[in-house]
Amino acid sequence: MNTLPTVIQGGMGAGVSNWRLASSVSRLGQLGVVSGTALDQIFARRLQDGDPGGHMRLGLDHFPFSEVAERVWSRYFIPGGKPAGAPYRKLRLHAKDNSIELVELCLAANFVEVYLARQGHTYPVGINYLEKVQIPHLPSIYGAMLGGVGYVLMGAGIPLKIPGVLDRLAKHEPATYELQVHGACEGDDRTMTFVPRHYMDRDHPPLTRPKFLPIVASNVLATTMQKKSNGRVDGFVIEGPEAGGHNAPPRGNPPLNEAGEPAYGLRDRVDLQKLRELDLPFWLAGGYGSPEKLREALAAGAAGVQVGTAFAFCTESGISAQYKHAILNSVRRGQARVFTDPVASPTDFPFKVVQLEDSLSDPTVYLARPRVCDLGYLRQAYRTPDGTIGYRCAAEPVTAYVSKGGAAENTAGRKCLCNALLANIGHPQRRGGGYLEKGLITSGNDLSTLTLFLPADGLAFSAADVLAKLLCEVPPARWAEPDGSERRPGCSAVPIPV
Repeated sequence: MNTLPTVIQGGMGAGVSNWRLASSVSRLGQLGVVSGTALDQIFARRLQDGDPGGHMRLGLDHFPFSEVAERVWSRYFIPGGKPAGAPYRKLRLHAKDNSIELVELCLAANFVEVYLARQGHTYPVGINYLEKVQIPHLPSIYGAMLGGVGYVLMGAGIPLKIPGVLDRLAKHEPATYELQVHGACEGDDRTMTFVPRHYMDRDHPPLTRPKFLPIVASNVLATTMQKKSNGRVDGFVIEGPEAGGHNAPPRGNPPLNEAGEPAYGLRDRVDLQKLRELDLPFWLAGGYGSPEKLREALAAGAAGVQVGTAFAFCTESGISAQYKHAILNSVRRGQARVFTDPVASPTDFPFKVVQLEDSLSDPTVYLARPRVCDLGYLRQAYRTPDGTIGYRCAAEPVTAYVSKGGAAENTAGRKCLCNALLANIGHPQRRGGGYLEKGLITSGNDLSTLTLFLPADGLAFSAADVLAKLLCEVPPARWAEPDGSERRPGCSAVPIPV
């Protein structure tokens, strides 16, 4: 019996892979995944918009720590939504020793997203995090585990210590994580600690430890994760440079190609024979969003594929209708273009950007944006001259970045992904003078292949349409119940309204 999903829906962007999308995929027997990036901000903005549909309230009503739930609700909910044209409330930026307010928001936001994605079916739901966004990890993962998350996926870093975190949090035990600090010295205090019982209002039974799937781009990293992690690794997602979002830099630091993009070569390809020798299931990602590529992956020994782009532009995804419609129109006309930008991200990782008018991919729009860093998820922690921890971002105002020891040349072309990703999903911040944050849409290289899913008479297609196309020649996934009986795709309860 196959107890693994054939298709993993990518955990994309901030709020692109939302609970609606993950629910749609999981209820059909594959693995729906919510994005854990900036969920605290997204949740707070949903509440400030008046919680349309009442879904956030529904989730909070089931949060096991009722006092935390009520504090989060009272802090951020605005009945009827904030006035049109008013800015969203500015939250504190994450720091090594986070405020209780931010910790509680992370707990609640991650719980609610997973809880909502799990309603109406009995199949697992996953959550995806970026290892580079380290400070929210502990409360965010615990909140997702309280919500019953079945899989934790993590890329953009080397998450060797996450398996041990999962083991401890499943038992409600204190967990720690080391913050990467540029220039840190031996003996510096870089340990972040989360104690679940500080937030519990009563004892709770142990949680189910989710499976852990690191997202890797090389055999070396896969082997390192298997041999050196401080707990169980349950498989891998192997992501090639065709995938959307952040890409691993090409090995050997080759010069850019003629188009100004990073040049990937044979050294950047994973040896699947060596990967099979690790004897763990793996899924291939990056350009695998077609029936042919799925068959190719299965023939190579993969458990299946992770698909992002097709799900990112389906009706259930969080990308705003304005951007989604414009991009799908360009796909229909054969004009869609994705550029792997070597400098857009403050992280120094290449970042794939859809070229789109009225977005930050347009140099004129980018230059018109005031440089500001007020969300701070991608900031770099660094050691200050007095031995404390400071935070800087190459997309913040240049003078501020330089004053913190950053090199001025590192700021050229850097874009505020944090604010752009929230604008992508319909929560743009409004600033003084009426400036409204613009989006920056990311996609895999296979954007043009969305014609496979587009109907002849329109631009809308669903997650179910994507799965039907991908799996047209593949037997449906089957999951094993704890008693050994077989469970096939289908709903076990009435879905919550979407």
